[in-house]
Amino acid sequence: MTLSPADKRRAFRALHRDGCFILPNPWDIGSARVLEAAGFKALASTSSGAAAAVGRKDGELTRDEVLAHLRGLAAATDLPLNADFEGGFADDPEEVAANVALAVETGVAGLSIEDRTGRALYETRHAVERIAAARAAIDGEDVILVARTEGFLIGQTDVHAAIDRLVTMAQAGADCLYAPGMDDPAAIAALVRAVAPKAVNVLLRRGAITVPELADLGVRRVSTGGELAHIARRALEAAAQSLVEVGGYP
Repeated sequence: MTLSPADKRRAFRALHRDGCFILPNPWDIGSARVLEAAGFKALASTSSGAAAAVGRKDGELTRDEVLAHLRGLAAATDLPLNADFEGGFADDPEEVAANVALAVETGVAGLSIEDRTGRALYETRHAVERIAAARAAIDGEDVILVARTEGFLIGQTDVHAAIDRLVTMAQAGADCLYAPGMDDPAAIAALVRAVAPKAVNVLLRRGAITVPELADLGVRRVSTGGELAHIARRALEAAAQSLVEVGGYP
């Protein structure tokens, strides 16, 4: 690799200034290099994909395992890497800050912090304090901080509540705001307006709004989450089943 972490961070921040870019999520070094060769401008890790790659469920990797995973991905490519840092591996804001500082040391260009514990969201004030602590841990490094609200993934689909929460997180220092599962164009457009000029990330889902449509709404970045890893797994399952049943590839 030829680019330093500082070079990658500058390039990543520049991508957030205007336009819209796709941020695909590799699950290991091999998939990261495939995506780099395909011409993407940046990458993001995926907690579900990384866990599945080692035979575990999403959320079962430890902090240190995730840090090692991020270090390997960041070193394997010249593309900027955004870290899916889950919930920061702590409840307490000070502990989140300490863990975020460790993540920054892996060479990532951005990282996201979620606002839930198990199947519940943190109380808004506590969630915002965690983002503020992450911001303080990052300051001095040109790393993009992404604040995620997870309500749509756990059945809490109040658009206004999600937007209000992300606005407070933007005010606490997040550079990019993200509500995975928010698919309605009107809701996405409202979020873009509410947090402008800060960036909005949207998760691309099958059968939902497309990248060009999201760009028209003012979305800055579009990620794939664990879907690429799941597509690869399904292809492997189909090939394995064909080998068992007919003795050849599908």
